[in-house]
Amino acid sequence: EKTQAKILEGISFLDTAGQRVLIESAEKLGLRLLEQIRKVPGVQRSELCGSLRRRKETVADLDILVSASHAAKVMEAFTQLPEMQQVLAQGETKSSVILKEGMQADLRVVPDACFAFALHYFTGSKEHNIAMRQRAIDHGYRLNEYGLEGGKKKLSARTETELFAHLELDYIPPELRENTGEIAAAARHELPELITLEDLVGTFHCHTTYSDGTHSLEEMAHTAKKMGLRYLGIGDHSQSLHVAHGLTPERVKKQWKEIDHLNEKLNGFQLLKGTEVDILPDGTLDFEDKLLEGFDYVVASVHTHFTQSREQMTARILRAMRHPHVDILGHATGRLLLRRDSYALDVDAVLETAAETVPCWKSTHTLPGWIWTGCMSSRLNRWA
Repeated sequence: EKTQAKILEGISFLDTAGQRVLIESAEKLGLRLLEQIRKVPGVQRSELCGSLRRRKETVADLDILVSASHAAKVMEAFTQLPEMQQVLAQGETKSSVILKEGMQADLRVVPDACFAFALHYFTGSKEHNIAMRQRAIDHGYRLNEYGLEGGKKKLSARTETELFAHLELDYIPPELRENTGEIAAAARHELPELITLEDLVGTFHCHTTYSDGTHSLEEMAHTAKKMGLRYLGIGDHSQSLHVAHGLTPERVKKQWKEIDHLNEKLNGFQLLKGTEVDILPDGTLDFEDKLLEGFDYVVASVHTHFTQSREQMTARILRAMRHPHVDILGHATGRLLLRRDSYALDVDAVLETAAETVPCWKSTHTLPGWIWTGCMSSRLNRWA
């Protein structure tokens, strides 16, 4: 019966995942299409829309918006791109195709005067659009993909920023358009500033050939420095995860010596001694406290016994989080996008425990070359 239940669970998960693909694969394909479309004579502006523009983790299809003087020429070129496998529909302003990779792609062409309104509309989400239409009504307007009208007056907008301004809102980045409070925040001028790639100066969760990584410690360090990072945290697996060649205490100490040696040569760059230590089924850790004391930081993660009950899994993780040497909780829900759903877990309890166990969680520390924010532990602050 347990086997049958697991099989049915897997079938249900596949039905949910459907034909979705990871964002990085969808983006590469979408940008390739966009590059070719932009070369078509008469194309004025063009952008990727939908869940891809909102930076969702997985994407079901590609939405492409174009403004052009001759829509028919754009449609003709789109349906004849080498990536096309099947044309589902070809109209005056919209065409839908199936790509060789299996994804559906929809192209919409609008007059350039409508582009900002159409870009907002086709970016979504549906819930955000409904809330925006209601705000327009509250201000005496009617908003759709073609424009913003009030009575006999039609407002123009070259950009989305101008569209939002007409409704007395700050520009809302696509990533926030899920109707989770972003419209009210934009009205109060309280939208959060999103993190960009330029803000990232290091990372704490990296594997090397010491465990299941594909590059050596030295290769990782030199590449990270070349990328412009300031630090790299090494977090190879601990001893009980045999399938990932987890490190024994003896191999940990060997790695520490290599890190010390490399740090003597890496000017302006720092390698950190970390570990991704297994959270065992009862919530204890895979290394003894004496060894854990020697790390700059400790990532604690669940890698086994995913079928524990919600109560068991939550208690297990909370016990590990309360350990004085644990600084970071790794992949908190255990999900693998499009491959495995999360294990049962009280996420609220995890977040509350994170707040309780990290005394400086609301603080911001400015250091030479770094800006530390959020859930830094006191031990990492001492290191820094």
